[in-house]
Amino acid sequence: MPPPVTVSLPVLSQVLRGLRGVNPGAEIILVEGVCSAISLREIIDILGVKSILDPGITILDADSLPQQEYPNLSPFPVRFPSMFAPTIIEEVDCRITIGTLKRTHLKDKPLISASLKNLYGLFPRSHYKARSPNSRGQLHRPSVPLILQDVYFCIGHLFDGAVVDANLKYFSSNWRPDRGKSIPVGQVFWGDDMISVDRSACLLGDEPMPSYLDAIDLLRSQLLNGTN
Repeated sequence: MPPPVTVSLPVLSQVLRGLRGVNPGAEIILVEGVCSAISLREIIDILGVKSILDPGITILDADSLPQQEYPNLSPFPVRFPSMFAPTIIEEVDCRITIGTLKRTHLKDKPLISASLKNLYGLFPRSHYKARSPNSRGQLHRPSVPLILQDVYFCIGHLFDGAVVDANLKYFSSNWRPDRGKSIPVGQVFWGDDMISVDRSACLLGDEPMPSYLDAIDLLRSQLLNGTN
């Protein structure tokens, strides 16, 4: 679970310090979801996350939060006309997704994960599990790149910023998100549009550009222009 499987503590700490600098009295909530039998509390303890938190920062398990349906604003939903995710997404004033740069492989095809794919952890496993109760297998059908379109147009569009920790990038020749190798990149990407941030991370991190980024940009353009 160390970086780049997870975001490094220096990058997470810098993001939190930046938020504190803008609003010293803000209530900061870290919402995280897990995809294993290990609990979030255990993972937090193993990684030492509590060492960088101040009294105004709270960590919440996405699976334990009240949920609501978020409509899919895409002109062409792939599978889900709406998706369940924590109600808190709409209740807060600012939302930032912080992910790492990863390349795994599904069915011999590369899958790039960054700030958008990081949102998978917000969806309740009780609703989106398949064979394993510890994962969100329903979000892999018909494919992750296609479902990421639904993810963006259900909750991704609500986010105000994105960070991709690419000091190290992760590479796995199979689907395993925690059994690969680390490759130095030495960069951190951030901005107010997660699709642009992920695009920059792939370009400068020397990763293949995911087709889902182009698909989402096309759909966003159609929404903006009122075409389909």
